[in-house]
Amino acid sequence: TIIKTVGLLIIPVSALMGIVNYAVISKTAEMANATKFEILQKAVPQTVSVVIGMIPSGMFLLTSMALAVGVIRLSKKHTLVQDMYSLEMLARIDVLCLDKTGTITDGHMNVSSVVQLTPTIMPLRDALRDNNMTSIALNEYFDLSSAMSPKKTLPFSSDRKYSAVSFIDYGTFVLGAPDFVMKNLPNKIRIIIQQNMMLGARVLLLAHSPLEMTSDKAPANLKPMALIILNDNIRADAIKTIKWFKDNGVMIKIISGDDPITVSEIAKRAGVEHSEAFINLDGLNNKEVFEIATKYTVFGRVTPEQKAVLVKALKAQGHTVAMTGDGVNDILAMKESDCSITVA
Repeated sequence: TIIKTVGLLIIPVSALMGIVNYAVISKTAEMANATKFEILQKAVPQTVSVVIGMIPSGMFLLTSMALAVGVIRLSKKHTLVQDMYSLEMLARIDVLCLDKTGTITDGHMNVSSVVQLTPTIMPLRDALRDNNMTSIALNEYFDLSSAMSPKKTLPFSSDRKYSAVSFIDYGTFVLGAPDFVMKNLPNKIRIIIQQNMMLGARVLLLAHSPLEMTSDKAPANLKPMALIILNDNIRADAIKTIKWFKDNGVMIKIISGDDPITVSEIAKRAGVEHSEAFINLDGLNNKEVFEIATKYTVFGRVTPEQKAVLVKALKAQGHTVAMTGDGVNDILAMKESDCSITVA
C-alpha cells in the first residue's frame, strides 16, 4: 500500500517540481539570456535528483529480506515456496479450503470390513491396476488373482466416482461410490451405508452385470455384490493446526469428492467449527454452487470444476482464500485461489 501510494504521488510531485525548477532557474542571472532547451538541461537533472530520493527503494530491500527469511524458516519445516509474495498472501488469508483425504487425513486407508451381499466376490483391482490410496488399501486386504482376462477397463474418475472392468465370459464389475454405481439401492443396503458413513468411514459398492461395457460407462442390470468399508486416519497434527487457524480468525471450509456425511464426521473429529453444516453438490449447477458457498462448511461430492466455483464465490464475497490440494482434481481451484498450497 505504501509503495502504491508513493508511486502514484511521485507523478504529480515530479511534474510540480519540474515546473518550479524551470521557473527558478529561468529567473537566475546566469540563465537570463538562455534558451528554453538550456533551461530544461538544468531543470531536469535537479528534478530527477529529488524524485530519486522519493522512491522507497529501502522498502523493496526490506520486504525482500523479510520474505527471504520467511522462505528459509519454512524450508526448515519441509515446505518449499514457489513465489516469495505467496508468504504475504498466506498471512492475509481469512478462509482456508481443505480437502479431506490426504490433507486432514494422512491418506493411508485400510479396509476395516467387507459386507458380502452375494455369496461370491470376484477379483477387480488386479485388472484395473489403479494407483491411488483406495486401490492400495484394497490391494493390501484382498488376495489378488489374474485368472480372469480383462476385455475392457474403465479407470476411476473423479467425475463418475467409479471404476469398472469387463471380463471375458464373466460380465462387468463396477466399484465406486454407492450412489454413483447404482441409483436405486435397496433400503437395507442404504441403511448399512448410512450407518458406516455416520461413523466417518468411506463405503464402496462392488456391483456386477452380466453385460459387457460398450461405452465409457457402466452397463445396465447391475446387482450389488459387496460393500467395502474403509477407514482413513486423521493426521496427528490436524486437530492442533485447525485449532490454531480458528484462534487466528481463519474460517475452515472442507471441500471433498467423498460423501458429505463421511466428510462431516471426519471434520467434526478434527475440530472444524460448524462441521454439521454440510451439503451434497452432486447435480448442482455452477450458479447454485456459487450462491451456497458461504452457507455451508462441508461440501461433499464436489467435482474439480465445482471446487473452482466455490473458491471464486468466496473471493467474490471479499475473502482472501487459500486452497490446499494433493491431486490433479484440485488444480483448477488452486489456480483460482489467492494462495495455493500443495500437500505432498
